[in-house]
Amino acid sequence: MRVVDTDILIVGGGPAGLSVSGRLTGRQSILVHQDREIGLPVRTSGGSWLKDVQRLGIPPDLYQLVDRLDVFSDTRQVVCDIADAPAVVLDVTGLYRWLAAQASSDIHCATKFLRTEQTGEGYLSTVRTVGQGEWQIRSRQIIDASGWHCIVLESLGLNRKPERDAVGIEYEYPVTDFQMDRAILFFGAFALSGYGWVFPTNKGTVRLGVGVIRPASDASPRDMMNALLASDQLERMGVPRPQDHHVNAGTIPSVAYEKQLVYGDVIRVGDSANMATPTLGEGLRICIEQGRLLGEALSEQTPKALQLWQRQANGKLALNYKIGFWVNQAAARYTAQNWERSLKRMEKLPAHELMAYFRNDFSWGMIIQRVSLLIWRKGLDKVRAMCGQQGPT
Repeated sequence: MRVVDTDILIVGGGPAGLSVSGRLTGRQSILVHQDREIGLPVRTSGGSWLKDVQRLGIPPDLYQLVDRLDVFSDTRQVVCDIADAPAVVLDVTGLYRWLAAQASSDIHCATKFLRTEQTGEGYLSTVRTVGQGEWQIRSRQIIDASGWHCIVLESLGLNRKPERDAVGIEYEYPVTDFQMDRAILFFGAFALSGYGWVFPTNKGTVRLGVGVIRPASDASPRDMMNALLASDQLERMGVPRPQDHHVNAGTIPSVAYEKQLVYGDVIRVGDSANMATPTLGEGLRICIEQGRLLGEALSEQTPKALQLWQRQANGKLALNYKIGFWVNQAAARYTAQNWERSLKRMEKLPAHELMAYFRNDFSWGMIIQRVSLLIWRKGLDKVRAMCGQQGPT
């Protein structure tokens, strides 16, 4: 079997793996990607935030600006003017190919990672390329950027792919009668245990999607989409019906953030490290940022640099993700009635605070307020129990 030597093997050609490669200097690397093309098929809706994509240097022609967000339950609507802190919808395929153009690795598409074993001086990994069969890569380090599969960690028995995940389906189709700076999130009967979205793109299309958290729900996203299309909900939200659509679908982990990212010479990043936000599952900006920082740490070629990267990532993500995961778990149990009450509360929030929740960006003031509210509700439950009263808090 053919054996190729390199310093670093990167498994996964998504935003995290490509960003690692884009910042590697002084190291040889090979990147294997199981899809036939970079950026296709599309597995994410592309939602992000203007200030983040500008900070990351992403060109304006790769996103659609959004300055209005409408949030719907089954009977309520909250309109948010977010012109002061706009969102964006990224051209996912274009973004991935822009990242690939900056990559320093030898990229092999249509190449599936099969297994790896530790050797005296590193790792010997077996891959299979379409039309070429199996071959092996000998490397000193491996980057697991394989997404929710965590395929490298599983192969070495270091970790397992998540038992809880979020699965979504999305119809993308051209529109002529839609306000293209407007995005929509919807909750309730048509997206229980998850949420739905309508995102405009810079190509004159919209992405209509629904997602569900498993095993919190056993509903099929496709069945949820069919139920949505059989209703009058699209008309209520002012969204044209799909015509000439194509289907995008994807899976991300929906589990608590884990602080261990570095396993000696095996490092995980992106969805393999649960870096998508637990509130909305939005992670492109985080995968790019952390991937670049990891690439810079690997270029230093010292264990200390990797440990420092791990500490910095945990310092930025761990606490916010812990709070966000509490929100995620609670929302997964919500009924349609819970969402009605939730939107009633959203109506009273300033737009910037609501966006902070959606961004999974919790300030200390918000944390204290949330904890105080939980304590107050538990106290109210105790008072009601003492008085023999029943009913929702």
